[in-house]
Amino acid sequence: MNFANPQAWVLLWLLPLIALALHLFYQYRHQMMSRFIQTHLLDELAEGFSLKRLRLKAVFLMAAFVLMVAALSRPQWGYHMREVKRNGLDIMITVDVSKSMLTQDVKPSRLERTKLAVKDLIMKLDGSDHIGLIAFAGDAMVMCPLTYDYNGFLLSLDDLSVDSIPRAGTNLSGAIDESVKAYEGRVDSDKAVILVTDGEEEEGNALNAARKAHDKGVRIYTVGVGTQEGDLIQVTNADGQTEFLKDSDGNVVKSHLNENLLQQIAYITGGAYVRSAGAEFGLDYLYERQLSKLKKHDMQEKMAKLYDERFQWPLTLAFVFLLAETLISTRRRNVLR
Repeated sequence: MNFANPQAWVLLWLLPLIALALHLFYQYRHQMMSRFIQTHLLDELAEGFSLKRLRLKAVFLMAAFVLMVAALSRPQWGYHMREVKRNGLDIMITVDVSKSMLTQDVKPSRLERTKLAVKDLIMKLDGSDHIGLIAFAGDAMVMCPLTYDYNGFLLSLDDLSVDSIPRAGTNLSGAIDESVKAYEGRVDSDKAVILVTDGEEEEGNALNAARKAHDKGVRIYTVGVGTQEGDLIQVTNADGQTEFLKDSDGNVVKSHLNENLLQQIAYITGGAYVRSAGAEFGLDYLYERQLSKLKKHDMQEKMAKLYDERFQWPLTLAFVFLLAETLISTRRRNVLR
């Protein structure tokens, strides 16, 4: 047996509260009767009252509650095989993990804000899109290949840090080249890359890499993270203390958003540029207004095992118990008058 929604079992913690509430209700009813009926008359009325039936009614109510919780947990047993077809996009998300992404002109930092925004995007997808992840600094590396496994993708995303790529620096051209390489062998769909970075380029030639990407049919959608005013870069030293990053001459480094370069990369490849601003990071806009217009990838999977839903059984039994509870009378039969 399998449960599609096992979290529902947490509701069973309410069962003792329900039992207590029923006990207090019956106790309160008895107290109210004693206020308006004399004691000797209560004894006479009690002869026609069945305590066992009252308890049985309480048991039926609690049983109905347990069965409704069981229905909410969506029990499944038995299965059938069905051919599953998926129709979606191939999206490679390429994230800058250089030290400039530690800048806090975007709270809590450029990198952490990026990770939160990507998570929000993944949570909104319906499971039909391939998602991949590349991290880059001085080099670029595939952290998660294109996959339907969103949980695996999110684990890779959580692990991103400025230590993910050993070689320091910012090599945008290497990131673009690695993104293009990830699409090798995929010829039946539009190829989309979401490049999230502050746009600072320390080596390589990003515009030449963008032209090569365009020649291979890859569109790059750039997201600029940071502010044009910029801010100092806070890093943690070997002693665990926070300090500002300095260059080889001992001067503190200030990181700025390079919008011009990111706009050119998007323009060359036929993509689009958005700037992250406050609560609106821009990924939702890119997906809904830009990526949704691309050619989707038709993929026919092999036979998939689909479990049969059986929530109807406990739900039906719950209604039976509720109906039985209403039909049970607390008065005894054949009571001598």
